[in-house]
Amino acid sequence: MHLWLLLLILTPGREQSGVAPKAVLLLDPPWSTAFKGEKVALICSSISHSLAQGDTYWYRDEKLLKVKHDKIQITKPGNYQCKTRGSSLSDAVHVEFSPDWLILQALHPVFEGDNVILRCQGKDNKNTHQKVYYKDGKQLPNSYNLDKITVNSVSRDNSKYHCTAYRKFYILDIVETSKPLNIQVQELFLHPVLRASSSTPIEGSPMTLTCETQLSPQRPDVQLQFSLFRDSQTLGLGWSRSPRLQIPAMWTEDSGSYWCEVETVTHSIKKRSLRSQIRVQRVPVSNVNLEIRPTGGQLIEGENMVLICSVAQGSGTVTFSWHKEGRVRSLGRKTQRSLLAELHVLTVKESDAGRYYCAADNVHSPILSTWIRVTVRTLLSPSVPVSHPVLTFRAPRAHTVVGDLLELHCESLRGSPPILYRFYHEDVTLGNSSAPSGGGASFNLSLTAEHSGNYSCDADNGLGAQHSHGVSLRVTVPVSRPVLTLRAPRAQAVVGDLLELHCESLRGSFPILYWFYHEDDTLGNSSAHSGGGASFNLSLTTEHSGNYSCEADNGLGAQHSKVVTLNVTGTSRNRTGLTAAGITGLVLSILVLAAAAALLHYARARRKPGGLSATGTSSHSPSECQEPSSSRPSRIDPQEPTHSKPLAPMELEPMYSNVNPGDSNPIYSQIWSIWHTKENSANCPMMHQEHEELTVLYSELKKTHPDDSAGEATSRDRAHEEDDEENYENVPRVLLASDH
Repeated sequence: MHLWLLLLILTPGREQSGVAPKAVLLLDPPWSTAFKGEKVALICSSISHSLAQGDTYWYRDEKLLKVKHDKIQITKPGNYQCKTRGSSLSDAVHVEFSPDWLILQALHPVFEGDNVILRCQGKDNKNTHQKVYYKDGKQLPNSYNLDKITVNSVSRDNSKYHCTAYRKFYILDIVETSKPLNIQVQELFLHPVLRASSSTPIEGSPMTLTCETQLSPQRPDVQLQFSLFRDSQTLGLGWSRSPRLQIPAMWTEDSGSYWCEVETVTHSIKKRSLRSQIRVQRVPVSNVNLEIRPTGGQLIEGENMVLICSVAQGSGTVTFSWHKEGRVRSLGRKTQRSLLAELHVLTVKESDAGRYYCAADNVHSPILSTWIRVTVRTLLSPSVPVSHPVLTFRAPRAHTVVGDLLELHCESLRGSPPILYRFYHEDVTLGNSSAPSGGGASFNLSLTAEHSGNYSCDADNGLGAQHSHGVSLRVTVPVSRPVLTLRAPRAQAVVGDLLELHCESLRGSFPILYWFYHEDDTLGNSSAHSGGGASFNLSLTTEHSGNYSCEADNGLGAQHSKVVTLNVTGTSRNRTGLTAAGITGLVLSILVLAAAAALLHYARARRKPGGLSATGTSSHSPSECQEPSSSRPSRIDPQEPTHSKPLAPMELEPMYSNVNPGDSNPIYSQIWSIWHTKENSANCPMMHQEHEELTVLYSELKKTHPDDSAGEATSRDRAHEEDDEENYENVPRVLLASDH
C-alpha cells in the first residue's frame, strides 16, 4: 500500500444515518424492579426534544397500548417500548413488579462500561439488616451490610445478581433471598460495519473505506476513535477520530480481508466489524507497440539506438522485454508501473542490423508487438581518437554490500580499436583490460568495506588517453553484534537512579537503528548516524529489575546483544532519625578532647620546671604562626627533648569520633587544637588565649562496594594509610570556646 490519506468527516460515530434515531425510554423512579402494588412512570423522549412531539406509541411485550401520552404510569410487569414522530422504536426495558418480601434493584439506564448501583430493599426496610450481595452465586467483595453497592464497568453478559438479608419477625431473624436480577445493559454504540466504495476496484483506481457505527442518543458526548485493517496490517496512521480512510490507488497486492475497530477514547469499550473481502481487478495489457529512434530504423555505425516499447492499456506492474531476430536471449528486460519503457543500445555496429520486436506482460502471458527492421551503414574513416569513456557499475543489487561481486565497465563510444582501458580506485590503479575490436571492457571486484570511494577509468588507443568522470560507490557493511552497557551513578542501582542503556555495534554502515528491550518488552529505539552507538534513559523503579538487551539494524539484518541483568534495590534508609545521635557523638568527642588537652598541658608543665616562664624568649617569627593543616599530621618525635628549644606551637594528635553512630554512612570528626606561648600568641593576631579555637573537620566515609567482604577490608596493608585519605571528604568548621 502506498500513500494513505485520512479524510475527516463531520461527526464520527453517526454513519448509520439512514435509520431514524431511536426513542429514549426512562423510568421514574429509575429502578427496573419495584414491589407489587407500587407504580412506575415511563417517559418517552426523542434525541432532538426532551419530550416527544405529537403522538407517542407505547408497546408492552410488542403489543400496542391505547395510550398516546409521552408519560404513562404502569403497575404490570413486562417489556416496554415507545416511539414518536421522527424517532424509531426504543430499546425494550423490562420492568418487574415483585410480590417477594426482598428485591434487588438496578439503576436504569445502564450502558456498556458504566458503573451501576445495586440496591437491596425489603418491604419493611427498617427491620431489614445484614444485607449481602452476590454475583453468579458468589459473594461480592466489600458488600456486607450495605444498603447500596456499585458494580464497576458492567458489560452485556448473562451475569445474575441477588441479595440476602435478615428481617425481624417478632424475636426471630428470618433470612430472605431476592430473585436473581439480570442487569439490563444497553449498547453504548452499535457494532461497526465496514463499507467500501467498491468491493472489486480496478487496479490503480482510488477507494474509500468507512467504519460505520452509531452512538446511543443518551450518550452523545462519548468520543470514539477508529482503526482500519487489511488482514493483520494497520492501515493509515492507526487510531483516528475519523471513521473514513481514502486510498489514492489500489494495486493487486492490496487485495485481502478488510475490517475495522471502534473504541471509546478511554479504551473501556471496543468493538470489531465483520471482515470484508476486497479483490483488486487487473486490466490486461493490449496494443503493444515498438518504436525505434532514430525514426525509421536507419542508423550509421557508432550511433546510439533507443527501443521504445509501449502499451495502450494495462494496469499494475508491467514487464517489458526487447528481442532481436536470431538471438535466443532478450536484449533487456524492465519491470515497472508504467505504460512505456525504453532500452538504449549504445554505439551500434553492423552486426546490430536486423529485425526487432518487444513484449509486454502484466498477467500470465506476454503480448508481442509487430516486427521492425533496423539497418546499419558503415563509414570508412582513418583512425579515430577515443572519446571520453563512460564508467558504469554492474552489481547484483541497487545498494552494494560487503561480499558482492562488482563489475566496473568502461566504454568509449567513439575510437578506433584496439582500446586499452585502465581502472582506478581513488588514485590507485586497480588493473587494465583491452578491447581488440572496440567497445568496452570490464574489471571485477569482490567488495569489502575499504572499496567505498570514487572510481574512474581511462581509455587509450594510441592517439591520446581520455579519462572518465568519477563515479562514487558506497559499500554497505552489515552491523556486528552490539554490546549493551548499563551506566548508573553507582555500582548498585537503587530506585530513583537514572539508568543509561548504551548499545553500540563496533562495525556496520550508518545509519544504525538501535532497539532496547527489558525482558521481552520493547522500551524504545534510537538512531545513530555516526559512531558511538545510541542510548536510552530510564528512571529506575523496582519493576526495572531483570534482563536487558538491545538490537542493532541497518537494513542488512538485525543483530542482538547478549543479555545484561540489572538488580534494582530500594532507597537507602533515612538518616534523619540519626541526627540526634550524631550530635551527641560530636559533643562527647569535644569533651574527651578538652580533657585530653588539659592532661597534656599539665604533663608538659611538669616536664619543664617552672612551667612556661613569662620571661622566656621565642625564636619563632610571626611568619611561623600557622593554622593547623587539614592534612594528616606528622607525629611528634618522642625522643626530642622539650627543653632544648623555646616552646613553639604544638599540634596535638588528632582525635576521631563518629558523629552519626548507627548510620550506614559514618561521618567522622577530626579535631585539632594548638597551644601557644604568650609571645607567640601576641605575634598571631588570629589566635588569642581568651578565644582559643578548636578546628573540627567532618569527614564522610565513601561507600564501599557491596561485593567487598569484611576480610578484604581488614587485610589492607596499613602502610598505605596515606592513600586512605582519599576515602574521606573534609568539611572544616571552627568551634569557639563558647561552643565547647
